[in-house]
Amino acid sequence: MAKKKEEKDVNIQQDGAEVSDESNTGNEEVTSCETDIEKENRELTDSYKRLAAEYDNYRKRTAKEKQDIYDICVADITEKFLPVLDNLDLALANCDSSDDNVVKGIELIHKQFLEILAKLDVFEIDCLNKPFDPNIHDAVMVTEDPDIQPGTVVEVFKKGYIYKDRVVRHSVVKVAQ
Repeated sequence: MAKKKEEKDVNIQQDGAEVSDESNTGNEEVTSCETDIEKENRELTDSYKRLAAEYDNYRKRTAKEKQDIYDICVADITEKFLPVLDNLDLALANCDSSDDNVVKGIELIHKQFLEILAKLDVFEIDCLNKPFDPNIHDAVMVTEDPDIQPGTVVEVFKKGYIYKDRVVRHSVVKVAQ
């Protein structure tokens, strides 16, 4: 019986070298182990790539949200300061030229205010003699004039301002009918 067991464990190759069956099963286990490692490596690499993509999407989303919040804040704060600019416009329109130093002071303040708005990308909506657009204009009066094309802004009562593509304040206008 012992002889049969030896014959089972030992095989003779063509060149005469003896190889046991146990070493063959070991190679199969190593090969199987290598494929398991390769599979796990692929899974971990895939997981890493997905995590990196999720982080990149998160970073982009938070940067956009941050920019949106900044834009909303600029528009809101600008809207609160626009009455001051309106008062400066009124002061310039209604001041008499008897005191040139006061007028120059108001002009300098007005100019500085407009420069700050320009740095913030806030600009006046140019609407006089332009077609009426309900997205940027509020019509409070209508006039009939045969010389002016209907739907044209003929007078501006309150200037409107725009920040990027967001209307900060609509222009209050009179429109030809």
